Amino acid sequence: MAQPGMTSPRPFFREAGSGPSVVCLHANASTSAQWRLLTELLSPNYRVLTPDSYGAGKSPDWHLNREVTLGDEASFIEPVLSLAGPSIALVGHSYGAAVALIAALSNPARIRALVLYEPTLFSLVDAQSAPPNGADGIRHVAQAAAAALDRADKDSAAEHFIDYWMGAGSWNAMPIGRKQAIADSVRNVHRWAHALFTEPTPVQAFSALDMPILYLLGQRSPEPTHAVARILLPVLPRARLLELPGMGHMAPITHPEVVNAEIARFLDEVR
Repeated sequence: MAQPGMTSPRPFFREAGSGPSVVCLHANASTSAQWRLLTELLSPNYRVLTPDSYGAGKSPDWHLNREVTLGDEASFIEPVLSLAGPSIALVGHSYGAAVALIAALSNPARIRALVLYEPTLFSLVDAQSAPPNGADGIRHVAQAAAAALDRADKDSAAEHFIDYWMGAGSWNAMPIGRKQAIADSVRNVHRWAHALFTEPTPVQAFSALDMPILYLLGQRSPEPTHAVARILLPVLPRARLLELPGMGHMAPITHPEVVNAEIARFLDEVR
C-alpha cells in the first residue's frame, strides 16, 4: 500500500486492437515485447494489453525494502486489468503465468478465460514434498546464478539461467545485443526465486478458477515445470492440457508461430 502523499507505481503497457480484452503477462528476463507477434495476430479481433512487470522494459523497479511477492506483482498490473474491463482473457508465460494465477484468484468473476504456458509456481512442489523434489533443478540454478551475482558476474548468472531454460550453449549462441538486456534483468533472479518458492497460496485455492483454461506444456521442458503441472492441473476445474511435441519452456519466444496459433484458436473457441 502506498504511504500517505506517495503515488503507487504504475506499469508501462502496450495496447492494440479492439474487441474483447486480452491481457498478456511476460516471462521473467523478458518484457511485454515478447508478445508483439501475438498482438499482431489477435489485434484485428481483440483488444490486447501487454504490461511490463516490475523492473522489466519501461516499468519502474520494485521499490520497497522487502522481497517482492506474486501478490505484489498482481497488484502492480491491477491498473491494466481495470482498464481491460469486466471480462478479460488472461495469458501468461512462466513467471507471468504464475502472476496470472494469483491475479485471477483476486477476482475470478472478471476472468473469462486463462491461458497458462508453464506457470512456475514452484512453491506448490515444495508444499507437496520437501526437497529433494521435482523443483530442485531450478532451485540449484537460482542458487548458482545468485552466487555469480555475488561475485558481480552477471554474465555467468545469465548463462546459468538461460542455458537451463533454453538448453546448454544457448547463452553463448545469443547475439551480443540481446545478451546485455537479459544480463541486466537477471540481477533480479533472487527476488524471482523468492516469489516463486515462497508463494503461500495452497494448491486447493486454485479450484476457485472455474473458467476455461488452456494449459500449455512443452514436451522438452525441464522437470520443474512438469512437476508443477502434475500438482496444479488436477485442481483446475475446466483446464485443458495441450502438450507441445519438441517444445521447451521458452517456446512462446523460440516458436511463437506454434504457440500463438494455439492461443488464438482457444480464445476464438471461448469467445
